[in-house]
Amino acid sequence: MIKYLDLKRINDCHDMELRQAIDEVLQSGWYLKGEATHRFEQHYADFIGTKFCIGCANGLDALTLIFRAYKEMGIMKDGDEVIVPANTFIASILAITDNNLVPVMVEPDIKTLEIDDRLIEQAITTRTRAIMIVHLYGRCAYTDKIGELCKRYNLRLIEDNAQAHGCTFGNRKTGSLGEAAGHSFYPGKNLGALGDAGAVTTNVEELARVIAALGNYGSHQKYVHDYTGRNSRIDELQAAILDVKLKYLDKGNMRRKQIASIYINKVKNPLIYIPQSERDCVWHIFPVFCERRDELKQYLGSHGVETQIHYPIPPHMQHCYSRWNSISLPVTERLSREELSLPCHQMMTDKDAEMIAEIINLFC
Repeated sequence: MIKYLDLKRINDCHDMELRQAIDEVLQSGWYLKGEATHRFEQHYADFIGTKFCIGCANGLDALTLIFRAYKEMGIMKDGDEVIVPANTFIASILAITDNNLVPVMVEPDIKTLEIDDRLIEQAITTRTRAIMIVHLYGRCAYTDKIGELCKRYNLRLIEDNAQAHGCTFGNRKTGSLGEAAGHSFYPGKNLGALGDAGAVTTNVEELARVIAALGNYGSHQKYVHDYTGRNSRIDELQAAILDVKLKYLDKGNMRRKQIASIYINKVKNPLIYIPQSERDCVWHIFPVFCERRDELKQYLGSHGVETQIHYPIPPHMQHCYSRWNSISLPVTERLSREELSLPCHQMMTDKDAEMIAEIINLFC
């Protein structure tokens, strides 16, 4: 069986370093907001290319805290609109609605799988305050046109960088392209913790200051609470683990790109659609699309290949968002029906990827 993702093998590569990092935290006697957290925040900010990194409990909290901070700063208020891609994991939408803001869902470009920048301007209204791009599957979603629209309409650009650690646009990293970015370090991510963890990156000092307080019970100073905050902090163990794994992120991403290249060059089955884009991608997920997706998944499983389906029910069709169930978003709905994720990670061999491609080519 070729596993979809073998986290044990990935983490075993760093076994001694991880054990040492964990032991150092245990021996320190300090388990929250200590030296390990400070060190990782600084290293990750340097890696992304921003002045500030604020660790938090998870990726959803990272996005939620960004919008909450904008409201505390008077930049946004209840009922304001945020343009967001319709084809995304529900966390992108939850962060908006949890702050009593309104998501305006825009279809993706079928060629890139990212928000279609040709459709954004027509979605802008007098209530629009931000565009949130999602670097879905590890693909860069940013375009110069999106940046120009933000400038023209005075909109904040926010990045959901949960799946694209190390992805680039030109000589800049995703997570540094907008005013703020949310990052998830869920174990399965390219940079994954051994539990939940997240972070916000930004170059705006006041925004960083407010986010840091909001995630610490609304407090900058112990027992002094400027905001009605929450408890959302990265712990010392996860920070130490992430600091070890950060050193190997670029190497892991490069290997993912090599595996993806084999799929792109070797899969020739006309029933399979593999979107390609000139933008950078770190292949957190390698998606293929097939009208007979469920048959393809069963077929690959019978040949020893484990696959996953990502986002079979798009946010606008979820029960919790019944107010939007009647919206027609045909591109998003097609992708949700047809998407299948192939194994694509740094522990795979070329032979693994070539064998999977050969098996796919025999599907009919």
